[in-house]
Amino acid sequence: MCGVFGISGDNNKEVGRLTYLGLYALQHRGEESAGIVVFDKKRVKHYEGMGLVNEVFDEKVIKSLSGEVAVGHVRYSTTGGSVAKNIQPFLVTHKKDYIAVAHNGNLTNASTLRDSMEEKGSIFQTSMDSEIITHLLTSCDQREIEERVVSSLLKLEGAYSLVLMFNDVLVGARDPYGFKPLCLGKLGDTYILCSETCALDLIQAEYVRDIERGEVVFIHKGKLQSIKPFPKKQEAKCIFEYIYFARPDSNIFGRNVYLVRKTLGKQLADECPVDCDFVMPIPDSGNYAAVGFAQESNLPLEVGMVRNHYV
Repeated sequence: MCGVFGISGDNNKEVGRLTYLGLYALQHRGEESAGIVVFDKKRVKHYEGMGLVNEVFDEKVIKSLSGEVAVGHVRYSTTGGSVAKNIQPFLVTHKKDYIAVAHNGNLTNASTLRDSMEEKGSIFQTSMDSEIITHLLTSCDQREIEERVVSSLLKLEGAYSLVLMFNDVLVGARDPYGFKPLCLGKLGDTYILCSETCALDLIQAEYVRDIERGEVVFIHKGKLQSIKPFPKKQEAKCIFEYIYFARPDSNIFGRNVYLVRKTLGKQLADECPVDCDFVMPIPDSGNYAAVGFAQESNLPLEVGMVRNHYV
């Protein structure tokens, strides 16, 4: 599980600060490391570190991250260890192009792809499956960004919600199954891509819509292009987004997380009633299911366990 954030705004030089705030809102999706890459007038700015967002970025760093396009990432390691070399966004330079990759998900054919690439001479700097995406993007024969992205993504299997940066072009993509969430927002004429709507709320941006499963969007100089190049697959959303990963005030997959958790609690009470004195949640994600269970069972809701958020 990770959190991704991207922003494209020619007339908004505060892309670094807005990305910082977006990552701050998505902190629950990854507490191991954080990074931001900014493209600014044919040059790139990159800052990253291990730890929480507010530990990695101070005011001096945030002020330095002005530009046109930014991509950010908070990491919870699933593939590859929790070490500095695995911090995202992963940034490479290829034929004078700056390419940054921020990935949420798991690639099920990562080992096969990596073995094949290494046999052909590719050198990997990290142990992340996400680095495979950069190798695909830089090794394909196509020259246009749209063709390179589609050609690369067609080789991937598994779950991915991606925010990519090609110089001043911002790209967002979801796998054909729609495992992980990714939404589109707008702040004035500035487009935003992020894992959850809570990131839009913090920067007072407008939620536009979810990026659809199998959809790829290209954002450049205030214009958005959408394509759906993948064969249709059966929808398969990650249920743990609703149960555990997502923040309760977010809307993902078209539904509010708090209301889904509360409804699950009510359904549990209907399917598995118990003879008890009260309902006690295990914080934090269990809080809202417990509310639904207690209401449906006509039982009191009591607090018997408190989580310390600062240890």
